Amino acid sequence: MTDPRDAAARYLASRQNGESADGDEESGTPPGIAAAVDRAAFIETAIQVAIRRGEFDDLPGAGKPLEGLGTHHDPDWWIRRKIETENLTGLGPPAILLRTEDRELNDQLDLLGRESDVRTVVEDFNRRVREARRQLQGGPPVVTSPRDVDAEVAAWAERRAARPNAAPAEQPRRRRFRVRRRS
Repeated sequence: MTDPRDAAARYLASRQNGESADGDEESGTPPGIAAAVDRAAFIETAIQVAIRRGEFDDLPGAGKPLEGLGTHHDPDWWIRRKIETENLTGLGPPAILLRTEDRELNDQLDLLGRESDVRTVVEDFNRRVREARRQLQGGPPVVTSPRDVDAEVAAWAERRAARPNAAPAEQPRRRRFRVRRRS
């Protein structure tokens, strides 16, 4: 069985092209072109029927301008929009990520409790800065410089000593609860 809408679209397309109602054999056009014309006519007819039914009414964003039109052409618009909508972090060229991390590194170090952890974090940061400088993959230049590990540890210790609650507080004693056993 054929869909009556499909038959109507084919009839309309044949009438517009001046063909006979029997088919494309008499017109001499290749079958691929006729199929493309039929498909385009069918799609246009389906759209017009949907408009008449009101299926395109009350769509989200109806009557509002499309976002991002009229500004500069950005071939990576889709990935930027995905990053914004999903609140993704840690994506981007290493130079920019390292700049951001360099600004926040002192705050991250202040959260650590041991000197060995501070050394490990600073050494890891320095390793990633050196790797980013060696890579020649394009993008912005790496202007972030490695940090002196001993100087960072000393600065961390000074900031830690300057805090009012820097002295390690006594751990509160654990309460022991007696477990009642059923007899």
